[in-house]
Amino acid sequence: MSWTIVAAVLLATAGLLVLGTLACRLWLDVRALAREVDSASRALAAAAGELTGPAR
Repeated sequence: MSWTIVAAVLLATAGLLVLGTLACRLWLDVRALAREVDSASRALAAAAGELTGPAR
């Protein structure tokens, strides 16, 4: 078996592992950002509700 084939397979495997790790980190960051956006939109909605006062 040629060593170049083995090296190519190892490099491809390492590349996929790096891409998988980065994808997991990105997914976690997106989840955290979504939580922050949700809490900010709720706070804005509550502040807007206080500004408009009670419904008449």
